[in-house]
Amino acid sequence: MGKLYSELTDKQIDFIEQQKIFFVGTAAETGTVNISPKGGDSLRVLDENTIAWLNHTGSGNESAAHVLRNPRMTIMFCAFEGEPLILRAYGQARVVHASDGAWSSLLDLFPPSVAARQVYVLDIEKVQSSCGMSVPYYDYQGDRQELNNWFERTGEAGIKDYWVKKNQQSIDGFDTEIVERAGLQSPKE
Repeated sequence: MGKLYSELTDKQIDFIEQQKIFFVGTAAETGTVNISPKGGDSLRVLDENTIAWLNHTGSGNESAAHVLRNPRMTIMFCAFEGEPLILRAYGQARVVHASDGAWSSLLDLFPPSVAARQVYVLDIEKVQSSCGMSVPYYDYQGDRQELNNWFERTGEAGIKDYWVKKNQQSIDGFDTEIVERAGLQSPKE
């Protein structure tokens, strides 16, 4: 049985800061539940009740669509080396875009990226730790560079065009607000 906490402990924060991958779970009231792996230097613990993570441009934009309809979010971390542990942070999330006042201060927390799409801020309501004894050992060999290479080749204008073409709706047809919040134009029908 796992243990529940009302906020992150110092030991849990240290654990999170050592992780190379985390998983984000979101869902609207109906439709598909999304679980998305995230990596790179894209997560910060702001305090014991707040996590921020940088979302880079990708093939989908499910988290944005879901959080706009239902702000609940779970972030999960697993120990793939050392002592076994699964840690989940549950709470209410908000999506921060470049047009929002908090964008610059949040974006400054992360390495610069031409493909920064949104920053999510999770206000933690509870934290659960569980044993993780069935999670196998894995060795971290490094971050993949293919996405960063694509970002560099595509450039800022190309990435924003990609948002218009590919990131406006979830797979269930829910709006992501990427076009409106980024001040972009939808293509003519």
